[in-house]
Amino acid sequence: MFLFNNSIVKIPYPENEPVYSYAPGTKERELLKEAINDLKSQKIEIPLIIGGKEIRTGKLAKVVCPHDHSHVLAEYHQAGEKEVKLAIDTAFEAWKEWQKFRWEERAAIFLKAAELLSGKYRYILNAATMLSASKNVFQAEIDSACELIDFWRFNTYFMQQIYTDQPPYSPKPTWNYVQHRPLEGFIFAVTPFNFTSIGGNLPTAPAIMGNVVVWKPASTAVYAPYFIMKLLKEAGVPDGVINFIPGPGSVVGNIVLRDPNLAGIHFTGSTEVFQNMWKIVGENIKNYKYYPRIVGETGGKDFVFAHSSADVKKLVTALVRGAYEYQGQKCSAASRAYLPKSLWKDVKELMVEEIKSIKIGNPEDFTNFFNAVIDEAAFENIKSYIDYAKKSNEAEIIVGGGCDKSVGYFIEPTLVETTNPKFKLMEEEIFGPVLTVYVYDDDKYEETLELCNSTSPYGLTGAIFGEDRQAISIALEKLEYAAGNFYVNDKPTGAVVGQQPFGGSRASGTNDKAGSYLNLIRWVTPRTVKENFDAPEDYRYPFMSEE
Repeated sequence: MFLFNNSIVKIPYPENEPVYSYAPGTKERELLKEAINDLKSQKIEIPLIIGGKEIRTGKLAKVVCPHDHSHVLAEYHQAGEKEVKLAIDTAFEAWKEWQKFRWEERAAIFLKAAELLSGKYRYILNAATMLSASKNVFQAEIDSACELIDFWRFNTYFMQQIYTDQPPYSPKPTWNYVQHRPLEGFIFAVTPFNFTSIGGNLPTAPAIMGNVVVWKPASTAVYAPYFIMKLLKEAGVPDGVINFIPGPGSVVGNIVLRDPNLAGIHFTGSTEVFQNMWKIVGENIKNYKYYPRIVGETGGKDFVFAHSSADVKKLVTALVRGAYEYQGQKCSAASRAYLPKSLWKDVKELMVEEIKSIKIGNPEDFTNFFNAVIDEAAFENIKSYIDYAKKSNEAEIIVGGGCDKSVGYFIEPTLVETTNPKFKLMEEEIFGPVLTVYVYDDDKYEETLELCNSTSPYGLTGAIFGEDRQAISIALEKLEYAAGNFYVNDKPTGAVVGQQPFGGSRASGTNDKAGSYLNLIRWVTPRTVKENFDAPEDYRYPFMSEE
């Protein structure tokens, strides 16, 4: 291990990775199509990766294209009890060396990872995400390329900020300083299907801070993370620092969450799973060597609220993009809207027109805006809400509502109007392309803001549209805790690393803000050091002197 002495190294100031257009005739479009064809032409076998070694258990599961579920991209091996325990032991052993690495050395590894992803891995990761998660080219580019690159560049910069945060004062003859140490033990990273970038960030953010990780990707998102592991290996992440163990949550979690060396959890997924994990930690709190750090983002029931002064065209564009990009499978996707009666007629007409124009199909056809939902379980769950709305006398399907899983798991972008602000589709997270609208009387603006604030247990994202500044100010006040990411005259999706740190509270998670130093600081445990250059030689204080 090289110790770089006699130098105070500074991380380059990060800039957000440019988003490629993939317009017809561009080089990037050609390279991406080549990568798609290459991945489609082969069926790969995905092993576990523990301590840098590929491990095959023989317990296989398939990776298919959601938009063409007859096409098998890969088979992956699933971890059992033996492999999970091996991953924990391997990580704990790797910790002994990894936590000794100088921070500049760790930074160099992940800055190299960012460069690799910006170059030759860009098209592999984008193609893998498009095929295995059914994202169109733009959604893949802003996710699996740009956002993950940004995470690695900005997180190393934030690491430097944390280390330079020192006590402001050292009275003579002392010197005070703080050491930001990695946590003792290992971090359990549990990643979702819907963002390749989250899959890459959750295990690497703790690793950047000197921690070791056991990584369980979602069973519906093993394909792209496997390529991330290959990239990290090439970037120089030492064997055992991040251990890749796809497998059933009931098997992996049951062992990991009860291990006495569990130092932290980095999670994105469902509220139910996160709450159950927290419960298990609570039940086992006496068995741990340390109080585990629990960091989680779980989803939302995200809203768009319009005032009567809103610009209709801008509002409609935000609703369509916010609700239907990536088939409504973003944690931040708009799924409920509160619209004034004075605007509803115009908004509805334009919404119907725009939704009917949306082209649906395979993401390999770059003219498609809209693709498939992730798997059959998601398809059936989303369909059940649409069916519920169809049968209810409190709701009307304005447009969409079609569902077809014969070739791929396709659900039409669906707009529902309800007369009941507490309607099931207004309260429950659906995680699909269903937007439910409640139309309110213009003179009940503040009353309806209160309704919006109290309807859902979540608090992730939300948006207010209006040209009346006073109305916007009222909304900012009334909805202060309704969303951790709040947007004014913009859709409630699309947070960018370094610009809009992401996360919410209430049932949406711990709000530790991925894409900022606030997340990274959760993966260190500070040690304060006071050095005295002229220590006292007598225990007596002046007040003890005799008069």
